[in-house]
Amino acid sequence: PLYPHYAGPTWATANDQFFRSLTELRHQPAVRVTPEYFNRPSWIDALAGSVERAYADLDHTPDVLVASYHGMPVRYYEEGDPYFEQCHETSRLLARRLGWDPERIHTTFQSVFGREEWLKPYTIEHIAALGADGKSVAVISPAFSADCVETLEEIDVLIRGAHRDAGGSRFTYIDCLNDD
Repeated sequence: PLYPHYAGPTWATANDQFFRSLTELRHQPAVRVTPEYFNRPSWIDALAGSVERAYADLDHTPDVLVASYHGMPVRYYEEGDPYFEQCHETSRLLARRLGWDPERIHTTFQSVFGREEWLKPYTIEHIAALGADGKSVAVISPAFSADCVETLEEIDVLIRGAHRDAGGSRFTYIDCLNDD
């Protein structure tokens, strides 16, 4: 799976479907599934490098780096899914690798839908509050290996707009690692 963090709805579902598709093959290939890599030093280094490159291109230093992870219902966390802890560990390791105070990186969750309570804080609300406080922000999406509709549309358009509408003026979206 192309997900750095283990989550039942994504990582496990991708594996379930992949292995289910193998049952239709007469001759099955050898298969190895790589484990989640949320804390792998090479991946943390790659994330840090993307932050450093993005900041080097700015004419200011953002007040806050928001690490926005895909959300999930709280119920999954309560049932033992490790995703929430893995997200927080990624943010902690990223701050350490950058040599930053951990308070400079805020961990939030995006893509909330339905009626259930989801992991908090919600990215859109947190970003809007930072904008209302006049804070400049940069946003990175460590839950995604590559940019997709949830990063390009939800964060770089919808959440950027929430920051602006709340009074924020400086918003930087940091691309996913993509082919880096």
